[in-house]
Amino acid sequence: MADTSSVSNVSASVVNGSVVDTTTKTTTTTASGYDKDAFMNILVAQMKYQDPLEPTSNTEYISQYAQFSQVEQLQNMADAMTLSRASDLVGKTVIINQTSEATGQTTQIQGVVDFVTYSGGEAYLSIDGTNYKMDDLYAVADTEYIEAQETAEEFSEAISKLPATLEEVTLDDADTINNLGLAYDNFSDKVKSFISSTDVTTLKQYILRVAELQEAADV
Repeated sequence: MADTSSVSNVSASVVNGSVVDTTTKTTTTTASGYDKDAFMNILVAQMKYQDPLEPTSNTEYISQYAQFSQVEQLQNMADAMTLSRASDLVGKTVIINQTSEATGQTTQIQGVVDFVTYSGGEAYLSIDGTNYKMDDLYAVADTEYIEAQETAEEFSEAISKLPATLEEVTLDDADTINNLGLAYDNFSDKVKSFISSTDVTTLKQYILRVAELQEAADV
């Protein structure tokens, strides 16, 4: 389950009449700049701790508030765009990268996006009951890609069910082996790219073995 926790602590102090930001953040993702909460807290701190001998002018406060509003609008726009992109993935097959905190190894998870949730400023893709961060999205697979992969898997499974050795092949296996050969010849290049060279070599050897057995039977 993806971690949705996020902690943000904001503080400010006054040095020589100026506000110094001592903001610290601990968050699940690295963010650049301030979010709207940090900006507002700093502005409030500046108003609270301003030098009474040199108070900040109203014009300056208005300018700073305008900056805050702009930051908030930009963040809202970014959030809306992220949610829109995530929503477009519902029903599609995606590949997610997951890095283990213990080992540092990255594995890939493939599945269909059931629905999208939005929490803590981040979009999450729900796949088979588990939520994954949108930021961990590696690729979106098209239908042709998935079908080619599944066809190749079925072909490899059929190869694995053939006799374990060439010596065990009989004429009873001829139809199955020859049909696999015809199927392979008709596969698209995309499907063939998913089939291991070992399976291809095995199939060719079995086809030759069947041909030898049929030739011997005709003599």
